[in-house]
Amino acid sequence: MSKRNTQAAKTAARERLRVERERQAKRDKAKRQIVVAASVVAVLAAAGGIGYAVVQANKPSHWEGLKDAKVVAPANTTGTDGTTVVIGKDTAKKTLKVYEDPRCPVCAAFEQAVGSTVKKDLDDGKFKIQYIGGTFLDGDSLKGGKIGVNGEGSKNAMSAMGAALNVSPEAFLEYKSALYSAKWHPKESEDKFKSDDYLIQVANTVPALKNNAQFQNAVKKGTYDAWALAMSKTWDTNKDGVTGTPSFVMDGKMLTTDGKQPPMSVADFNRLVDAALKG
Repeated sequence: MSKRNTQAAKTAARERLRVERERQAKRDKAKRQIVVAASVVAVLAAAGGIGYAVVQANKPSHWEGLKDAKVVAPANTTGTDGTTVVIGKDTAKKTLKVYEDPRCPVCAAFEQAVGSTVKKDLDDGKFKIQYIGGTFLDGDSLKGGKIGVNGEGSKNAMSAMGAALNVSPEAFLEYKSALYSAKWHPKESEDKFKSDDYLIQVANTVPALKNNAQFQNAVKKGTYDAWALAMSKTWDTNKDGVTGTPSFVMDGKMLTTDGKQPPMSVADFNRLVDAALKG
């Protein structure tokens, strides 16, 4: 082999090596760019996820978003936003205000013990009742702007009661009684009334509401959710000095057995109501 051929071979080998090094350098650069791009995407995704989480955390709840919503009032109501609910015969001369919270266990105990007596008095025209519903057991303080810190059941049940009232006053009373019954009323610590399905299950024990599509649609769509908050605000801002449930007021006077406790027996209820009717 000539010296010239040997030199040419060496030159060709060096050129091939240079080309291969350049190719490898390009491949390494491309890999670095991919890694950097992937890192940037990961950082942006994480930032986006954090941002989304922050937005979601600060997003008003369904109920908070209804504080200033337009109220759809049920039928059989009057007053601002339909928050005046008076049931009974027009011939009754006096009205008993009944303050309750759907989740209230004491309200349930009253209904189970005295509810049938109240219904008979209404039917007999002894008095009318004005229902004022609160949702404080959900942790709501509509004057302070807090909604739902302890649950949703009171508001959701109130909305469903509005759907029952839209059917008829009688359906409202029967549904309220069913919700407070020993069979269906949950423990105060259990927020079962937040479930639309549970509220509809209870409603199916009331003849006027059983398989009632209009009622069920109103419950599922939350037609009277804003009304429930408006009603609760009426409870919150009452002028009768009511701070707990159940409470009963006639002619501006709280009916209590000892200046504090509501009547929880038929005898006490009759005694206090009869005295108020004479007053």
